[in-house]
Amino acid sequence: MTAVDDRPTAEVGKDRRRKEDQRLITGRTKWTDNIQLPGMLHLAMVRSPFAHAKIVSIGTDEARAAPGVHAVFTGADLADSQGVNINAWPITPDQVTPTHLPVPSERVAHTGEIVAVVVARSAALARDAAELVDVDYEELPAVLDLKEAIKDEVLAHPDAGTNKSAFWQLDSKAAGTGGDVEEAIAKARQDGIVIEREYRQQRLVPAFMEPRSTVVDPTGEQVVIWSATQVPHILRFAIAATMGIPESKVRVIAPDVGGGFGGKLQTTPEEFATIAIARKLGKPCKYTETRSETMVSAHHGRDQWQKMTLAAEKDGTVTALKVDLLADLGAYVAIVGGGVPVLGAWMFNSIYKFPAYQFNCQTVLTNKTWVDAYRGAGRPEATYAIERIMDELAAEVGVDPIAIREKNWITHDEFPFTTVAGMTYDSGNYEAATEKALELFGYDELRAEQKRRRESGDTVQLGLGVSTFTEMCGLAPSRVLGSLSYGAGGWESASIRMLATGTVEVVSGATPHGQGHETAWSQIVADRLGIPFENVEVLHGDTQIAPKGLDTYGSRSLVVGGEALVRAADKVIEKAKPIAAHLLEASVDDLEFEGGQFTVKGTDKGIGITDIALATFAAHNLPDGVEPSIDADATFDPVNFSFPHGTHLCAMEVDTETGQSTMRKYVCVDDIGTIINPLIVEGQIHGGLVQGIAQALWEGAEYDEQGTLVSGSFVDYTLPTAADTINYISEHTVSPSTTNTLGTKGVGEAGTIASTPAVVNAIVDALRPMGIDDIQMPCTPERVWKAIRTAGAQQDKATTADAQAHFGEGAPNQDPAAGTTDGAAQ
Repeated sequence: MTAVDDRPTAEVGKDRRRKEDQRLITGRTKWTDNIQLPGMLHLAMVRSPFAHAKIVSIGTDEARAAPGVHAVFTGADLADSQGVNINAWPITPDQVTPTHLPVPSERVAHTGEIVAVVVARSAALARDAAELVDVDYEELPAVLDLKEAIKDEVLAHPDAGTNKSAFWQLDSKAAGTGGDVEEAIAKARQDGIVIEREYRQQRLVPAFMEPRSTVVDPTGEQVVIWSATQVPHILRFAIAATMGIPESKVRVIAPDVGGGFGGKLQTTPEEFATIAIARKLGKPCKYTETRSETMVSAHHGRDQWQKMTLAAEKDGTVTALKVDLLADLGAYVAIVGGGVPVLGAWMFNSIYKFPAYQFNCQTVLTNKTWVDAYRGAGRPEATYAIERIMDELAAEVGVDPIAIREKNWITHDEFPFTTVAGMTYDSGNYEAATEKALELFGYDELRAEQKRRRESGDTVQLGLGVSTFTEMCGLAPSRVLGSLSYGAGGWESASIRMLATGTVEVVSGATPHGQGHETAWSQIVADRLGIPFENVEVLHGDTQIAPKGLDTYGSRSLVVGGEALVRAADKVIEKAKPIAAHLLEASVDDLEFEGGQFTVKGTDKGIGITDIALATFAAHNLPDGVEPSIDADATFDPVNFSFPHGTHLCAMEVDTETGQSTMRKYVCVDDIGTIINPLIVEGQIHGGLVQGIAQALWEGAEYDEQGTLVSGSFVDYTLPTAADTINYISEHTVSPSTTNTLGTKGVGEAGTIASTPAVVNAIVDALRPMGIDDIQMPCTPERVWKAIRTAGAQQDKATTADAQAHFGEGAPNQDPAAGTTDGAAQ
């Protein structure tokens, strides 16, 4: 036999257009709401208009009599079958976790909570009839403000006796990873610098493209659930665990899903209610939310107060960092909601060598929509705070923000490096990424322009913002998750099926929702097995087809799921080797495998792996004792996280007369390890940048004093479009991860994590000569204008030179008695 090499050149690193885009972009796919089943009924939810209220009575007669209505269910009707929305991550043994019933029957704890469900022949008829459900509420006192909630004067859940859900601490002295924070801060107060600031992470809404939708068919041997979810495997487990249905009788299918950003990481009341009602009626049922329902009842993100205390020597060398975090969980502790703020514990120290560190996190319950993972989940919040306060340190010392970072970051020759938080960063090169970013940005030229504008008193000032960041991706080593009381592992599964026709089927437990897995997975397998890219089919998102998996979130798919795929491919090669030796009449030890072919060393004899797949299928001539299959499965559990990093630079022009902030230039250089598909990476970076920039400038979920979400539509909640953005310059450096053979680190959240502080730092940099050192997000023109007015900037503008040291040689630092200010010019 003579091998024939029809393999394309290396796929990894190639700009492949996405296989899935044809159907996604043209809409020729099956979204959950497109699914139609014979005899299917439609659900509409009746939701609470109050933030906190007792349900006195529910009148359903008029709704039941409405045209097309099949049934109306209350919480009492579903009490024995609706399961419970789970919390998978109790961060402490004594965490206060209120029971989260999908449809409560006695009390509602946030606006938008479900109190009844109408079932009708069509969605429109169900919604019309839902208006006829008469609910008598007794309004209860509600607590909506995070800082008020901590006082426990008004309780979100009176039965709980407190609004404090859990307190969690990481202390470097106690952990043996660093020194004593309080001692370092006290020393700095005597002979150094202490900076105290409080930053606000506003509440955000994960505005995914496709609203949540669920279809349930209970009529077969299994209960089949189609859902626009990120986590079909986790959803299957939750259904089986809480609704009394054997796991083998539950099949969850996630068809193409229109975005998630963490917003579809949950098990939801709507899913449980639809399943319970479909089973009671014995008929297929569908529920698809309206956009307004998404805003008020799908979970929210962020919502923290971050009190930062940073100690440093007078030359800017940081000696300690203390973080006191207040995190609003909303009305319930979501599936990973309690743990999201804690994820920041390992990221507040970021890329820096802090010798002492303490992280204190208090999670709090309020009468607002529950909070859970939102793109980045804990890492954007941490990066924002540390990058903001590093700028404050630079201003205090009187040096450029880049210089203060260089003084404190981990240098490239120090990797692997164990941080004061106990994480071991395996690889990185902050110097290289920063140098490249500065060059692309034209940093020195822009600083010169900034100086000219300040000196001339230009009404439009220029600010330059920097954000150097790292994050932990590849969630996660199962042992680490276990040590944190997380309810599941962090492994991922992959299978490869070698079909007789030469096609390769890849089955992945990592379920995508728009990331391009089908393309990237095909590139990896094409290279590993030496087959054409076009001959790889990727299957996912169906627990019947892909029974093992832990789904997609936390930039884990490629780092963990991709590595599982590599290991499955290697197993395929090993299983094929004795068959190849048999067919080539050679010894196994004399074979080499490259480019999809087994060859006999020193000869031109060879056979392709697809030919072996055909021979195995026929099984006419296999070695004795060899099974007729070269298919393989692999499960990968990482030993460590991966740590992407990068340097982002932003130039903002701020009109000091109107408060309008306009982006002038944005450059990012990310190091995400090996890049599989640059085109996909570019899209991920751009999408992430817009999401992070939107937090800085536009987005914010706002409640009124009664607990009504007043930013409950896209009229009031500013979601950016392409017209609101500029062209970004993005580049890369490559420091391959050492924790997976691909060398990948993860990219899905990088843009979101880094961009928010870069933008706000730029705005504050523009206004710092006016005495402004913070503006609360989103930095709307109104807030910027008020900050300028408050600072009396109109009288002082354009007269202050670059930042100077705020202390004289030998002079005491700021007055400790001044304590923490909220630091927010609003």
